[in-house]
Amino acid sequence: MSLKLRLYVDHPLGAGQTVPLDRDQAHYVFGVMRTEAGQQVALFNGRDGEWRAEVTLAGKRGGVLTCFDQTRPQGAPPDVWLLFAPVKKANTDFIVEKAVELGAARIVPVATDYTNSERIRIDRQQAHAREAAEQCEATWVPEVAELAKLGPLLDGWDPARRIAFCDETLADGATGLGLDGLEPGPWAVLIGPEGGFSEAERSRLRGLDFAHPIRLGPRILRAETAAVAALTLWQAHLGDWR
Repeated sequence: MSLKLRLYVDHPLGAGQTVPLDRDQAHYVFGVMRTEAGQQVALFNGRDGEWRAEVTLAGKRGGVLTCFDQTRPQGAPPDVWLLFAPVKKANTDFIVEKAVELGAARIVPVATDYTNSERIRIDRQQAHAREAAEQCEATWVPEVAELAKLGPLLDGWDPARRIAFCDETLADGATGLGLDGLEPGPWAVLIGPEGGFSEAERSRLRGLDFAHPIRLGPRILRAETAAVAALTLWQAHLGDWR
């Protein structure tokens, strides 16, 4: 049975388990969604799968739900991270939401030489990740990491996780996407800022054994479009869409 409301909670889930709601959750469940005592909702916490629960106490400042049965086992996303340079607020929101929908396991904002916006509220973006997971029926919520500078991030990078970086200089005159022959495994997709990577950054990335330039077709894409396109291509060639 499909339930109208699906909610992420940071609380253990299991048969007979009661789940308290805080004031903000109660406002959303009872005030915004007009859910009443006796009605059922779907709950998940990123650890215990999805559970069918019933509202046993509804109030303006809180509430209680009681779990009955598991409706979906705990899943896991493919092992791909999204690294992206923050852009304008609404477009960053879009990138985070679509990354969750497309199955990113971790989301890492990075500051590059040409990054236009280095201010990002991680709590806001983590909330967007939770909301996206609620809506797309994922059983996990990827972590949105703190903003990291690209140079130090690469200094400490585990080479076992390869990086597919989108190189806009390949868009004109190149053929293929650069994904042929690459093997599945731990990966990260790296999207540059609106101004692209600097020559120093591009040179360094090209010199790393674990970094591979990829092409997103013959056109230059906006940063938020590039994030969606790159994750889509990765999923089709190396992820769980194959």
